[in-house]
Amino acid sequence: MAVPGRHNGIIDGDDDENGIILVEEGALPESNFEDTPPHLRDFAAAAMHGDVDALRQALDNLDGGSIDEPVEDGDTALHLTCLYGHLSCVQLLLERGASVEAKDEDGGIPLHDACAGGFLEIAQLLIDKADSSECLKRMLESVDVEGDTPLHHAARGEHEEIVQLLLSIGASPTKTNVYGKTPGELAELNTETWTILEAATRPSAMASQVL
Repeated sequence: MAVPGRHNGIIDGDDDENGIILVEEGALPESNFEDTPPHLRDFAAAAMHGDVDALRQALDNLDGGSIDEPVEDGDTALHLTCLYGHLSCVQLLLERGASVEAKDEDGGIPLHDACAGGFLEIAQLLIDKADSSECLKRMLESVDVEGDTPLHHAARGEHEEIVQLLLSIGASPTKTNVYGKTPGELAELNTETWTILEAATRPSAMASQVL
């Protein structure tokens, strides 16, 4: 459910074009959770709206449900809290054991959502929760249905601090998505984000990543 700022640098269209919904930062979609299993509706609502007290209560009362069970449009509660930038809720879910590698219906993991929204602290929390170097590598290389890695999402949103963070821990600046676009090709030309990614693809920079 990660909401990109643009269409992979290829198509600039109206809202809901090609099934991609563009929302303003901080905006919450209306939902009555009709498609959410009844035992997960309070859980989903608390996650979406960032109500940490209600989320804690819903977790305590999560009888017969899993913290990683999809609650809304294929998203887990962790996906929703990352997508909308609810830091305290993300912390609570991670403390309770939510999976950082859970995938939504589009194949995205929570890190995709945090990077799309530009939520640096949340992205760092998710990265810190990786329990091994192999887990971290999987997170960085994880692709959604469009072949986008978390770095693609951060680049598209011009979130330069997250771009720098991801590059510093091994994210690839040369990986292409299904449209053949690298992260740098999704950033606006000559912006700080573009400059960082362009520098990361130079032979000297790539060689240093290998060492």
